[in-house]
Amino acid sequence: MGTAIRLAGRIALVTGGGSGIGRATCERLAAEGARVAVADVDAAAATDATAALTAVGHDARAVPMDVRDFERVCAAVAALRDAWGPVDILVNCAGWDRMQPFRDNTPELWSTLVDINLRGPIHCCRAVLDDMIARNAGKIVSISSDAARVGSTGEAVYSACKGGIISFSKTLARELARHHINVNVICPGPTDTPLLRGMVDAGNEKLVGALSRAIPFGRLAAPHEIAAAVAFFASPDADFITGQVLSVSGGLTMAG
Repeated sequence: MGTAIRLAGRIALVTGGGSGIGRATCERLAAEGARVAVADVDAAAATDATAALTAVGHDARAVPMDVRDFERVCAAVAALRDAWGPVDILVNCAGWDRMQPFRDNTPELWSTLVDINLRGPIHCCRAVLDDMIARNAGKIVSISSDAARVGSTGEAVYSACKGGIISFSKTLARELARHHINVNVICPGPTDTPLLRGMVDAGNEKLVGALSRAIPFGRLAAPHEIAAAVAFFASPDADFITGQVLSVSGGLTMAG
């Protein structure tokens, strides 16, 4: 069975779109008919992902973007508007982490984690909001983490940022419901991404095995499985769903 075409003509902006969950999300949204702006701080990764999409006939463009810089985020959204039109779907997927006990963290690490994982999505939401309100429509999907719902050893500040995304999104959902803008959150469990593999390479060699054993389904999530949940929230099938948090974790947390 092929992928449903639920997003024909929609313009989607995906941050962190150059790799991992973000890249899989770009692929899924494009397969469902969206025109996809692949935003990433790594311009080469964004270009590579865009080339792969256009090579199979999808409409995509690379958008170099550092979500930490609000002015540059706004400029990138304005340039996208000039080229294609206003953003219909925003997916906040850009993120970064370093596993380390909280007592070993530095203030510089705190700042980096907060700037990328909390300020970044806030910047992107604000950048697209006026256009969505003017059109009385829009979908915002933010990638949080099950670490936000249940905690995670070695990820104290990261977990705090991801918890902030949940609270921010719920409040935004209430404020924007009268404008028919849906705001929802996905909390992946452990997912086989370059970020996770990078943490393994950094000295957490036993991490993947331990996580896989802890997950009832016995394996890590694949990025495309998170992307499928994003596509649902972005689609008309979720038009009456807002302010919700969905864990995609193979049953690891089963958070209510």
